[in-house]
Formats: sequence, C-alpha cells, structure tokens
Amino acid sequence: MCTGKCARFIGVVLYPLALISIICNIMLFFPDWETKYAKEEREGAGPRITEQAKYMSGVIGGGVMVLIPAIHIHLTGKQGCCGNPERTGGMFLSIAFAAVGVVGALYSFSVSVVGLVNGPTCMYERLPLPLWGTPFTNLSESYLKNPEIWDLCLEPKNVVEFNVGLFSTLLVAASLELILCAFQMVNGLFGCICGTCNNGKVRPK
Repeated sequence: MCTGKCARFIGVVLYPLALISIICNIMLFFPDWETKYAKEEREGAGPRITEQAKYMSGVIGGGVMVLIPAIHIHLTGKQGCCGNPERTGGMFLSIAFAAVGVVGALYSFSVSVVGLVNGPTCMYERLPLPLWGTPFTNLSESYLKNPEIWDLCLEPKNVVEFNVGLFSTLLVAASLELILCAFQMVNGLFGCICGTCNNGKVRPK
C-alpha cells in the first residue's frame, strides 16, 4: 500500500477510536447511569467519581490529541487538500501530528491502566459506617482476579463492572491509536523520502 493510501486509511480508522475514547471518558462521570454522584461531588459531599475519570485522558489524550492529527493525516492522503501528498511538507507535518497522537494515546493508555489497577470510587462497608473511597487500592491481590469481592462496593450499583468495562475499552482504543499513530510516523517518513502514490502514479518529492 502506498504512503498516500496508507495515510487515508489510518486517518479514517482513528476517527471512531477518538470518538469512542471521548464517549467512554464522559460516561465514567455517570456511574449507574446517574447524574447525582457527579452533582454530590460538585456540591462538596466528597469523592463520588473515580479519580482517573477526572484526568480527562479519554477526552483530551485519546480524543482531541488524536482527532486533530487524524484529520490532518486523512487530508494528507488525499489530493487537492491542505495536506496535499504532492508536497513533502504535507507528509512531514503528518509525522509531527502523528507524534502528538502518540503522546495523547500514551496519556490515555497510562491513565486507563491506573484506573483499572486502583479500581472505582464507591461506598463500601467499613465499621462503624459505610465509607466512600477506593476499597481495592491496597489489596495484596488484584481485585480484577477476584470478582467475588466486587460486592464490597455498595453504591453506585455495579460500579466495578461499569469502570472495568469503560477503562478496558479506553485501554484498547488507546493501544490501537498508539500503534496507528506510530505507524504513520514511519509512513510519513517514507512519504517524505520516496514520495507518495495515488491512482497508480508515483509522485517524487
């Protein structure tokens, strides 16, 4: 596959991945599909939302920092656009934009890993009264291997499954974004050196 077509493919695939990252991050603010927990925290009732959701890694890192490069990378692979592959500058800029995407994907990946490892913020049983916090943070064995202890979280309902599902999705999306953006850096370098091809014609620098 020539570098121009490859850039178009990468750009198109990055669009839904960035959108998925943004949606998952926003959903993390509404455990049990309720708005009351975000509202309670905003009103000073204490932590109600998992800390890693507030870092906005899915919106900023896996979202905006990947979406903007995706637009340029996609245009780089098309004729007659601002990122025209006939110009070496278009491919060179795609390398820089892809590097931004790599940084954003790494940010989303790292925060998602921490979110999975630490577990959700929830109300859990602790004498003499239930307490809001992260009950799985300091366990000797990962809670991910022990689904039977997920019932420690009393509220929000099914918050462990909710967080595991969304952070896992963010992790997968960030991994794919990282691979694609890194590949585009290599693809862009080849485009600068060798030129791009569209419609079966090779266009040198």
